[in-house]
Amino acid sequence: MTEQRTVSDVVVQRLLDWQVERVFGYSGDGIDGVIGALRRAGKPSFVQARHEESAAFMAVGHAKYTGRAGVCLATQGPGAVHLLNGLYDARLDSQPVVAIVGQQVSTVLGSAYQQEIDLVRLFGDVCAQFVQAAYTAEQAPMLLDRAFRTALATRSPTCVILPHDVQQAAAPDPRAQEHGVLVTSPGLRPARVLPRPGDLRAAAGVLTAGERVAIMVGQGAYGAEPEIRALAERLGAGVTASLLGKPVLDETLPYHTGVMGHLGTTASDQLMKNCDTLLLIGTNDPWTEYYPKPGQARAVQIDIDGRRLGIRYPVEVPLLGDAAETVRGLLDLIPERTDRAWAGRVEEWTRRWHAIAASRAAAPAEPLNPQLVVRSLTERLPADARVAVDVGSVVYWYARHLRLPPGVPAHLSSTLASMGCGLPYGTAAKLDDPHRPVVVLTGDGAMQMSGLAELVTVASRWRDWADPRYVICVLNNRDLAEVSWEQRETEGEPRFPTSQELPDVPYARYAELLGLHGIRVTAPDELPAAWQTALTAGRPTLIEAVVDPAVPLLPPGRPYEQVKPMYQGLAAETGRPARRAEDHLRRERADEGYHDPT
Repeated sequence: MTEQRTVSDVVVQRLLDWQVERVFGYSGDGIDGVIGALRRAGKPSFVQARHEESAAFMAVGHAKYTGRAGVCLATQGPGAVHLLNGLYDARLDSQPVVAIVGQQVSTVLGSAYQQEIDLVRLFGDVCAQFVQAAYTAEQAPMLLDRAFRTALATRSPTCVILPHDVQQAAAPDPRAQEHGVLVTSPGLRPARVLPRPGDLRAAAGVLTAGERVAIMVGQGAYGAEPEIRALAERLGAGVTASLLGKPVLDETLPYHTGVMGHLGTTASDQLMKNCDTLLLIGTNDPWTEYYPKPGQARAVQIDIDGRRLGIRYPVEVPLLGDAAETVRGLLDLIPERTDRAWAGRVEEWTRRWHAIAASRAAAPAEPLNPQLVVRSLTERLPADARVAVDVGSVVYWYARHLRLPPGVPAHLSSTLASMGCGLPYGTAAKLDDPHRPVVVLTGDGAMQMSGLAELVTVASRWRDWADPRYVICVLNNRDLAEVSWEQRETEGEPRFPTSQELPDVPYARYAELLGLHGIRVTAPDELPAAWQTALTAGRPTLIEAVVDPAVPLLPPGRPYEQVKPMYQGLAAETGRPARRAEDHLRRERADEGYHDPT
């Protein structure tokens, strides 16, 4: 006897129609119908995370590494609530994610039933572009089509809510044609978006007239590297990157000043302070105090999303269009610049930053300098690797010290800046292409928040991977270091040990307990062998680097009055770590040419 198809079977088929390869989630009674349909179909594959938040992060990571929509799944009530953080990560970093969420049967809704939450209201903000509940079988395929199409068109998370009785209902007749029933189809092909010729000419006029041009690239510039490089060289421009835009352009280029902003480089700070013309390409970076002062620079902005134009800096010519094609259009209109004086200044700032960064990484620390740990990966990172970065002080060291080989993607929760994204992102990257090595950079705070749990996921899946190399580097300083330095920098407060100290966890031994490889590093001369071993091991490897929490998270180019609270906070602390931190701070300020009256 043939088993009757249900709405859940239709849902799974629709996922396949949208070319979904895997669904990240956690099961529960409210979504059992869809789970059963996934079992029956055998695909898409179901990836069980340890927590729904991690499943949502995996879906975001999938979207970031592949450019395709990520899909996460959860049951009603607490399962649905747990998805929110990862979905906000998708919303704030503009990534297409579709959440499929179970709900109690329709007949009990409104009765204050167990695990009953108004899910449309719950997801109404994070999935503002599209969230709908299906109350009939006929709605389900149409809602899924709209959810996917909206997620891809708006680069944002969307949500479809499926009450349990709807999941179990008989599949609708796809050939039905009657009033009130909408029969839709899957699929979306991106359009070609280009500015008008007159706007391109106006933008070219601004850029040609500028004597000191700066280009800032964000994640929207992915795929436009050859065009941006050609334009920068034609204009003699300096190039900086938002944190999300760091992988776009080769940072070994002599005019690439590195990441800008609070966790950026001194060279990028100089570029922004001294330019007279600014070209923003696919960036929405929020560190506006590091942009040129309003009125200092004439600005042109390129973005595929018109809502982003002119919201970070006053823009004279906003260009709505695809980054690569728009820059190609500008190249046809901009002549080669013969005066290279500005280019020379940019290259000098860049050389000076590289010397400063090397000096900072080589500074003695107890026991390890975290900057050295990340910097020592640069020359060893495989050319086909994928990199995931968690949130915390490790982001500073990634932004400043890790030079990515051209074409190596690196992703993190940037705008939401949520701890706990690192391992879920890395796992999504590995599942998408098991032939490529993955490196995850994380801190001990993020590992204790969710990383230790998601290490279980890695341990459960790695034997299926064609290339087992999956390296997790944990910076272990037993401190929530980024917040400790924020307390000093923004509040002038001493570190509050009760809130900042972390329990000591034997991360490398824990990895070994799970059947993975663990390496504990406590001295600089151990780092080369640790990276070499991890990147050639026949199983995932966790490097536990015991690092010094006294290394400061110093913003670039700030006058004494803006860093004075750091000194005040440290002066109120006692013990060797505080004195080491003061020494580091004075040394790093002197590297930048400051001699503070402390």
